[in-house]
Amino acid sequence: MTSPETPTAPLPPGEPRTDSASPPRDFPVQRGCPFAAPAEYDALRTHEPVARVTLPTKREAWVVTRYDDVRELLSDPRVSADIRRPDFPALGEGEQEAGARFRPFIRTDAPEHTKYRRMLLPVFTVRRVRAMRPAVQARVDEILDDMLAADGPVDFVSAYANAVSTSVICELLGIPRENLEFFRDVTRVSGSRHSTAEQVSEALGDLFGLLAELIGRRREEPRDDLVSKLVTEHLVPGHVTTDQLLSTLGITINAGRETTTSMIALSTLLLLERPELMEELRRDPSLMPAAVDELLRVLSVADSIPLRVAAEDIELSGRTIPADDGVIALLAGANHDPEQFDEPERVDFHRTDNHHVAFGYGVHQCVGQHLARLELEVALETLVRRVPTLRLAGDREDVVIKHDSATFGLEEMRVTW
Repeated sequence: MTSPETPTAPLPPGEPRTDSASPPRDFPVQRGCPFAAPAEYDALRTHEPVARVTLPTKREAWVVTRYDDVRELLSDPRVSADIRRPDFPALGEGEQEAGARFRPFIRTDAPEHTKYRRMLLPVFTVRRVRAMRPAVQARVDEILDDMLAADGPVDFVSAYANAVSTSVICELLGIPRENLEFFRDVTRVSGSRHSTAEQVSEALGDLFGLLAELIGRRREEPRDDLVSKLVTEHLVPGHVTTDQLLSTLGITINAGRETTTSMIALSTLLLLERPELMEELRRDPSLMPAAVDELLRVLSVADSIPLRVAAEDIELSGRTIPADDGVIALLAGANHDPEQFDEPERVDFHRTDNHHVAFGYGVHQCVGQHLARLELEVALETLVRRVPTLRLAGDREDVVIKHDSATFGLEEMRVTW
């Protein structure tokens, strides 16, 4: 918990609270098990599905944990994603100040959000993403060759998970991939709940400097990549400014590579600890698409990404969220709701009607979800097929879990084979 000096009282059995004056709880930010939602989510979902909490920033907001409530909230036009609103429920000290300055499009409302989303959608269609599979497969094989040549043990997060996700997004945008760790370092700072606004601004400034140079080169010599497309079709005609394009590219890189890195690493750890699931995929590779969706549901690495503000009073599960209050739709809470998913903690690659919300829901649903699925399918299938002896190098306790980032995941996991 974020405030050990003010411990959270246990939820009482019985009826859900309806007294809006009840003291807020500490926001649950840690997981005892990386393969399950925080234990408190179950209690909140049962007894107080719409609950007031104290955020790590000491501000107050609301959290929503039921599947139906999360979907209703995220599709409600009366909620705002605008990070400039005074009670925007930022989880890090520097997040709101830096976000208000750089304006990532995921933290904006229509029509501004719609404008940038439409810029990106043509690149991330199912058809375009499917056409990328051979190139993604070739790059994944190269990365795995390099990892195996290192002759273990290696840090799997750096050598494989981050290398795959960062290489793919760089290839798509047309960014040179000489220093894959640079992009990871930017996200470490910009996505940390402990970073100050100055630290976030400095990290994003380094990224924007690299991107500005690339934009300048693509103005002069366009190529077949996303940056060239956005420059020629949107920047040159004056539909967007350079700063707006930099912000759009920055969030595309940060969000796209960080969530996929986390999913590859956590999925691999889960499969290593559940060898029967690994063997199931090895026997029947056709299960991989369904397996990826199940892993997305179970792991829910973007759990607290949907940060919103109520623009009007909103009622959910008998509670009223007052206008101008911050509210967070907890995706892991929704994806582990037993009213929607039978035995939600069970990993079942044959689960039917798996309508999870791991990519969010509504107009802000992840624009790159088809690419993320492709990367996960290729990265995991290649690993399962080519490295049957993969195992942890050391004890399970040596795996470093990342708790203080916008995206849940692993910081380090040593493996050998």
